[in-house]
Amino acid sequence: MTFTPYPHKEHHTSNGAWVRDAIIGFADGLTVPFALTAGLSSIGSSHLVILGGLAELFAGSISMGLGAYLAALTEKNHYAVELLRERREVESVPSEEIEEIYDIFQPYGVSRGSVEPLVKELVRDKEAWVRFMMVFELGLQEPASSRLYLSALVMGLSYFFGGLVPMIPYFAIKDVTRALFVSIGITVVILLAFGYVKAIVTGTSKRGAVRGALETLVVGVLAAGASYGIVKGLEGIRPVDVGK
Repeated sequence: MTFTPYPHKEHHTSNGAWVRDAIIGFADGLTVPFALTAGLSSIGSSHLVILGGLAELFAGSISMGLGAYLAALTEKNHYAVELLRERREVESVPSEEIEEIYDIFQPYGVSRGSVEPLVKELVRDKEAWVRFMMVFELGLQEPASSRLYLSALVMGLSYFFGGLVPMIPYFAIKDVTRALFVSIGITVVILLAFGYVKAIVTGTSKRGAVRGALETLVVGVLAAGASYGIVKGLEGIRPVDVGK
């Protein structure tokens, strides 16, 4: 009888960074403009709600995109600095770097004798040695050059579309109070769906996904309630009052 091994396939996503950027951008976009428009709706002017919401939406999208770009640029520069330092250490203090290889495997119970063949191979190829130390000693992966721009684009667009969702009722409904309640209903559904999908994408169980959906909803509701209350409380204040 011939044994046929089962073809084991592992499914791993290679787009974790983009998923993270999209989640952060959409989550912020869904809660911040929603909270702002909900707060402005207490004034009773749908025109003001739309203008204020659009101003925040565009400003927030640009800010999030620039923030993502700067974060990716910082990550790239950090990698370059550590790569240069690691190459210098491999050249100047190779004995210490070799000991660090043994130290990497020590917590896993791998003996020095088992690691020694790997050490010899790495010593022969210094570039491979440096890459090994970058990954296994420092935990750094070389960031793709395209990440600078794609991260900014993904973060900015996801924020924009997330923030556009709660604003749609104000464009279609003239009565600002009615538009507010429709916006709340739409946003509640989207918050629950987004929280659930976000949890599933990050590998959470279905039970944990339900909890994640409720947590996302609570955060959005608290943000909107706080914004509404603050704007309502400041509504009666006039510039002349502030100056006194």
